[in-house]
Amino acid sequence: MNTAQQEALLSEGTINLVGRVVESSNATFVVEVTRDDDYTWAIYKPESGERPLWDFEPGLYRRERAAYLLDAALGWGLVPPTVIRTDAPLGVGSLQWFIECDPAMHYFRLVRESPEAHERLRRLAVFDVVSNNTDRKGGHVLTDEHGGIWAIDHGLCFAAGYKLRTVIWDFAGEPIAPDILTDLAPLADAVPDEIAELLDEREVRALRRRTQRVLDMGILPIDETGHAWPWPLI
Repeated sequence: MNTAQQEALLSEGTINLVGRVVESSNATFVVEVTRDDDYTWAIYKPESGERPLWDFEPGLYRRERAAYLLDAALGWGLVPPTVIRTDAPLGVGSLQWFIECDPAMHYFRLVRESPEAHERLRRLAVFDVVSNNTDRKGGHVLTDEHGGIWAIDHGLCFAAGYKLRTVIWDFAGEPIAPDILTDLAPLADAVPDEIAELLDEREVRALRRRTQRVLDMGILPIDETGHAWPWPLI
């Protein structure tokens, strides 16, 4: 099933709750989505299950969708297909394609044990800088059964103020590959409408500024404070 077909199934399929992800800080559910003979599991994050935050407005599900759209605009294939459903069992929320993975194979193992994954992890590091990810834990980097690397949990992205917190500091100070900079360049000039509609004006302007800064610097940032890490780490 290609990406367009996955999006269509998520957007149009019937949703049934399977169970709750108990370790998640916000209410998060595994659901099954069916349409005719098509079937998948998905991760459902309803707005009604969000904990109030002082630095993010309600509606984190919109940021989940915006992260997917940003990844799609860049053509990097890091974020699983993610849609917004208003007719889900517990109200409006995001629905993301479920990635079958080994939960023990998180970022820290990948970076130590899989040198072949480093190029994709570097790309993810750039994605997190541009999207201003405030919560890139090691367990938010997944490896599927084919060895593909995926990034999940983007509800705390796109703040206007600089809030980067990530575990991906192994490549700090390294030059960013020219093809990555080429992919980013259009974003400094204009944010695609479909993404801008999910953010406020300050966040859209900040997204362009962060992109331009990455283009100007040409290297992955260095955490000079030692505090730009999420907790827990995994």
